[in-house]
Parts: sequence; C-alpha cells; structure tokens
Amino acid sequence: MMDDDIWLPLRHELERWKKAKLRPLFWLRDDDAVEPTPALDRLLALTKAHAVPVALAVIPAGAGKALAARLEEAPNATAVVHGWSHANHAAAGEKKQELGAHRPVDEVTWELRQGVARCAELFPGNFAPVLVPPWNRIDGNLIRCLPGLGFKALSVFGAANAANGEILPHINTHVDLMDWHGTRGGRPHGELVAAIVEQMQLRYEAGGGAIGILTHHLVHDEGAWTFLERLFSITANDEGNDWASISDLMVQRSMT
Repeated sequence: MMDDDIWLPLRHELERWKKAKLRPLFWLRDDDAVEPTPALDRLLALTKAHAVPVALAVIPAGAGKALAARLEEAPNATAVVHGWSHANHAAAGEKKQELGAHRPVDEVTWELRQGVARCAELFPGNFAPVLVPPWNRIDGNLIRCLPGLGFKALSVFGAANAANGEILPHINTHVDLMDWHGTRGGRPHGELVAAIVEQMQLRYEAGGGAIGILTHHLVHDEGAWTFLERLFSITANDEGNDWASISDLMVQRSMT
C-alpha cells in the first residue's frame, strides 16, 4: 500500500469533522526524559517546526540542570512528573510498577512530593503539576493522596476511570506509537492511523474530547519518527484541527 493510501482514512475522518464544523483536539505526551540527548533534540525540533506543544514526562531523580537549560530553549515543551526514579518495585512475575502497593504509602508519597518539588525548581517557567506514573500504572489508593502532594492532574494510558476522576482530573493518552510487545520499534503506520481514526470517531459521537498521542523519544526507530512527522504535517498544519498543551487541557478540566 502506498504511503498516501495509508493516511487516507485519517484524511477522510478529518474532512468529516470539517463538514460538521467540528475541530478535533489532539495532545502529545513523551515519556522518560532525563537529560539532553540527540533524540530529545530531534523531538523538540520536530514539535517546534509544527508548533505542537509537548508534555515531557521527566524522571525527577535523574534530571538536573542540563535538562533544565535545554527546556528553557523549548517554549513548546512542558515538564510533568514521571514518578520519581522509574524503579520497578513489583515482585517477579508481576507487571512493572513504581507506584504500586508494594511499599509503605509514606515512602511512595515522600518520593512523589520530592518529584513535584524538584521539577518545580528545575523548570519554573514550563512545569505543570501532572503525575505520569511509570509504566502508566498506579495503585488506586495512592491516587487519593495526590492532591495533597501538589498534583493537579493524572495522566495514564487508556480510558479514564470515572471514580478516580472524581479525585483528580485525568488527562490520558490513547495511542502509543511503540510496539512494546513485538518489535519494540514503531508500530505499523496503517495500524496507528486506524487507532487514531477510531479515537476520533469516538470523540465525534461523544461531541468532543482530547486524543492523547504517546511517544518515547529515546527508543524511537525511523518508522516512529517518520510517522510522527507525517501526523504533524497532516494535522498540525491544518487550521481545522488543534494541538493542545497540557496546561490548556488542565484549564479545560478545571472548568468542567
């Protein structure tokens, strides 16, 4: 299949929204930032070229002044809190988890409080108090503690949990570029287009809602980079579509 044919379903769905005088809303979250790297530079250059805001999930324990200096030059990037050290505390055979029920709550909340403070100090001009749990997993009881630790929103992967959403607004991602259980490279472009179109159709029927795209710059192959560039070219450069910042989405959630 030709590349243009792969993208036709997305183009057709975008046209459907236009005819209905609706504007699809997308947002971008990228995980596992610690220090400046060529891959991070590539991500920031790509998002800047297309004026796409990016929420950069920073691992606080490993981040320092070098990353802070780099993000000062990237006004379209907003740092959010990616746990504390991205350490797995789950038992062998369990799914990886840093923010599970495997440790005393006081120990976990102490780390998260340090994470908020560290990111607020490092990125004073481009920080949002949003928690992104490593591996997108967090114990439900821990969510109740998050407002008291300074968090204003939670971002995981998939549909929002209504009960947890009453405790803290959810700003979730829905389409992950990476094939974690297969090649561990970028997913096939046709598969990703279909996933985005499916999310758009759900939002169309629901009357709106943001679609979160999830990336991991440190492990992108060329297929993932090419997909992201093409997605931006088709969506971000069209006046009928919007790419929102995490700060914009937090304001929206606080008003609903």
